[in-house]
Amino acid sequence: MSIIHVNKDNFDSVKTSEKPVLLDFYADWCGPCRMVSPIVEEIAAENPQYLIGKINVDQEPELAQEFHVMSIPTLAVLKGGNVISQSAGARPKADILAMLKG
Repeated sequence: MSIIHVNKDNFDSVKTSEKPVLLDFYADWCGPCRMVSPIVEEIAAENPQYLIGKINVDQEPELAQEFHVMSIPTLAVLKGGNVISQSAGARPKADILAMLKG
């Protein structure tokens, strides 16, 4: 499955997905974000049971504010439209998968 670039226009459809959703809040200039990005892409390619979205905090500050993103990268997992897990900072693949599995 490919990664969806989430913005305020498509956020409602992402939020209401029947699949668990992983949101990666990032910025192009962020070094740790660039470390996490290939891991998120790998998880998306290997796990079609999840919906994976990326949110550029510079382009979507309202969404970053809604999730109380204070530092990036921030990863958030939604199930049934609700945040069940959220963490800031670079994480290894095993930790991200553990967040998704709840």
